[in-house]
Amino acid sequence: MTSRTRNDVPVVLEGDGVELRIEPIGGGLSVGYVTLPKGTDMGPALKGLPDDACQCPHWGYMLKGRLRMLTAEGERFYEAGEAYYWAPGHVPTALEDCELVEFSPTEDFRTVIDHVTAQAPG
Repeated sequence: MTSRTRNDVPVVLEGDGVELRIEPIGGGLSVGYVTLPKGTDMGPALKGLPDDACQCPHWGYMLKGRLRMLTAEGERFYEAGEAYYWAPGHVPTALEDCELVEFSPTEDFRTVIDHVTAQAPG
């Protein structure tokens, strides 16, 4: 893949201010540019996955905002300027408008995106 900016990466999921842009970058990984408006709770969209949670691991960086991540171990808060690793089994809620860039296994990410897309009304 040649170097591309966020706006060059295709949108794979959008609605209600949520935007997810993903592109494979090699080595079985994809880069994801994620926008979650304040109040976005991914819980309902993840229902039906194991533990009703995202089962894809993500390594990333919070560019903007603050969010709460629920896991089997409890909850943790992340904010702008923080790097993260989210193991499988997490459910995010945006406490502020959030922007993230993350790296995830392509096939695992596609499974979650396909599930979330199938949950969308209409």
